[in-house]
Amino acid sequence: MSGTVVGLCLGAGSIALMMWYRDVNVDFARLPGVVRINRWRADERERLMSAGIRGLSPGGMVALSLVAGCVVFLTLLGISHSRTVSAAFAILAVLAPSTFVKSRVKKRGDFLSALWPDVVDNLSSAVRAGLSLPQALSQLGEKGPVELQPVFIKFGRDYEATGRFGDSLDRLKDDLSDPVADRIIEALRVARDVGGNDLGRLLRTLSAFLRDDARIRGELYARQSWTINGARLAVASPWLLLLFLAFRPQAVMPYDSPTGIFVLLVGAVICICAYQAMVRIGSLPRERRVLK
Repeated sequence: MSGTVVGLCLGAGSIALMMWYRDVNVDFARLPGVVRINRWRADERERLMSAGIRGLSPGGMVALSLVAGCVVFLTLLGISHSRTVSAAFAILAVLAPSTFVKSRVKKRGDFLSALWPDVVDNLSSAVRAGLSLPQALSQLGEKGPVELQPVFIKFGRDYEATGRFGDSLDRLKDDLSDPVADRIIEALRVARDVGGNDLGRLLRTLSAFLRDDARIRGELYARQSWTINGARLAVASPWLLLLFLAFRPQAVMPYDSPTGIFVLLVGAVICICAYQAMVRIGSLPRERRVLK
C-alpha cells in the first residue's frame, strides 16, 4: 500500500513538473552555462578542423588529455615516488594535446598559404578555358596541388551527387577550414549567383597578392624564429632537468614539502609568463576566419 502511494506521488510530481515546464516554456539551450558549453564545443571543433584532425570530437579531446595526465602521473609516481613532481608533469601532459593542436593549426596554415597561389592560378586557367565554376573546382582534384586533391575530389563527388553548388561550397569550406579558402569560395559563390565578367582578373590579382603575402611572411618568420625557439628552449630546460632528477627519488623528495611546492609553483608561473611574453613579441598576427 505504501509503495502504491509513493508511486502515485512520484507520478503526480512528474506531471506537475511537465505542466510547469510547458507553462514557463524554459529553453534549456539558452541557459548561460549551456550556451558557454556549446560555444566552447563549436570553437574547439573548428580548431580541430583547422588543424586537419578528423574523427576527434571536443569531448574526445578532453578525454585524451585526462588519460594522458593520469598515465604520466601514475608512471612518474612509480618512478620518483614524489606526488608533487608527478602532479606537475601530469598537468603538462594534460596541456600537451591542446598545445599540439595549436601547433598543427599554425603549421597547416603556413603550409596552405604556400599552396593557395597555385590553386588560384589553376582556377583562373580553368575559367579562361571556358569551364564552369563547378568544373573548375572539380578539376583541382586532378590538376591541383597533391596535398589538396582529396578535398576537391570530395567536392566533385558531392556536387555530382547533389547538384547544389552552394551546399557543396559550404562543405568544402568546412573541409578546408582556412581564411584564404573562405575568400576564394565566397568570390566564386558571388560570381555564380550574380555573374562576374571580371572573375579571371579577380583571381589573378588574388594570386599575386597571396604570393607577396607568403613571401613577406616567410621572411618575417625566418627572422623571428630564433626568438620563439629561444623561448621554448629556456622554458623546457628546467623541466627537463627536473624530469631527469625524477629518476632518482631521493633527489626529488624535498619537492613534496611546502617549500618545494612553493618553488615549483613560482617556477611554473615565471615560465608561463616569460614564455607568453616572448611568444607575443615574436609572433605575427594570423588571419581569422570571418567568412566561415
